[in-house]
Amino acid sequence: MKRIIVGCAVLALFFTSCSANNRQNTEGAVNVDSAMDTARAEILPGADQLQAYLPLLKAKKVGLMGNQTSIVGAEKEHLVDVLFKEKVDLKFAFAPEHGFRGEVERGEKVSNEVDTKTGLPLFTLYGGNEKQDSIVKSIDVMIFDLQDVGARFYTYITSLHRVMELCVKHGKELIVLDRPNPCGDQVDGPVRQDNKFKSNVSFHKIAMVHGLTVGELAKMINGEQWLENGKQCALTVIPVQHWDHKVRYELPVVPSPSLPNHLSIRLYSSLCLFEATDISIGRGTDWPFQVIGYSDPVYGDFTFTPGEKSGMTKHVEGKGEMLYGVDLRKLDADKQRFTLQYVLDFYKKMPDKGKFFARPEFFDKLAGTDQLRKMILAGKSEAEIRDSWKSDLADYRVMRKKYLLYPDFE
Repeated sequence: MKRIIVGCAVLALFFTSCSANNRQNTEGAVNVDSAMDTARAEILPGADQLQAYLPLLKAKKVGLMGNQTSIVGAEKEHLVDVLFKEKVDLKFAFAPEHGFRGEVERGEKVSNEVDTKTGLPLFTLYGGNEKQDSIVKSIDVMIFDLQDVGARFYTYITSLHRVMELCVKHGKELIVLDRPNPCGDQVDGPVRQDNKFKSNVSFHKIAMVHGLTVGELAKMINGEQWLENGKQCALTVIPVQHWDHKVRYELPVVPSPSLPNHLSIRLYSSLCLFEATDISIGRGTDWPFQVIGYSDPVYGDFTFTPGEKSGMTKHVEGKGEMLYGVDLRKLDADKQRFTLQYVLDFYKKMPDKGKFFARPEFFDKLAGTDQLRKMILAGKSEAEIRDSWKSDLADYRVMRKKYLLYPDFE
């Protein structure tokens, strides 16, 4: 029988610690304005809880899905180094979209190679191939440890699904080392519609801002029978301690080149739709996902010129041009929530509106539906657009509640 375990080794400890923390400081556990150093000292991601998962790896051959966000402790030691130090028989690692060390550009090919620091063989999950099957067959258990940012189009959760499929196919266990969702205080946006809109950037039928940790999503994938033939993965989630969906969390490590800070992560869900247009969202500058601009003064008084930056060289809109638009860099990151305001404003200001959706099919995949694009073309307001997805979003919220591991923000 397949088994689904949610951090058995630490489940009692987690709820005891969480409850005690709330009793000691009923406001501190939910205070989004608390000092970051204090919050980080209290929050223990799954990877930090060695006593919970090392016994599960004893005398087993292990594979890892990880990257530069797979860190342990305040010293930010890479999980790979910790596992080797603990004599874990680690055989290989899968690397996600931005590579094992987070240096690969958006959408660029991640090749099979060797981690230069440790000599660990690295493999890509892109495209099904015999190599993926053979290496997963060769192990006993997979570990998944990637820092998600809470938006459906961030492809690390697509990688989670693929790892779960491989584990089911070859009868392997999966351990998810859970991490907080830095945008886990909201659920918003359209729910992805039928498989016509399914892609790497819209893999699951969840809200655009899904409000889940990776561990919670893994439970949902199993529970909703989204894996092939409705099968379930033998899943263990090591939950985060001292965190819930109201607690502010600023990532200790940059998750990808275009999300360099807390503000960019909080704005990401609102600005990512621009990737289906020719409008710049700051790639090729020091402020990706913090500025918006296009080559026409009608868009605003703020100007910037994208160039080439590490991790942002091949997919830079408006490279070398003076762009005009808006500066979002002084916004309070913690107050940012999903909005269509920026997309609608730029659409309204574009003189030739027929050029706005430069890649309409990609826009629909990002949105998970073609209704959003059609309603923008029809001149609908944000309130009218939101009303169109209200029912589906309400149904999603009900489904989501079944899989929460942490107290909700509502």
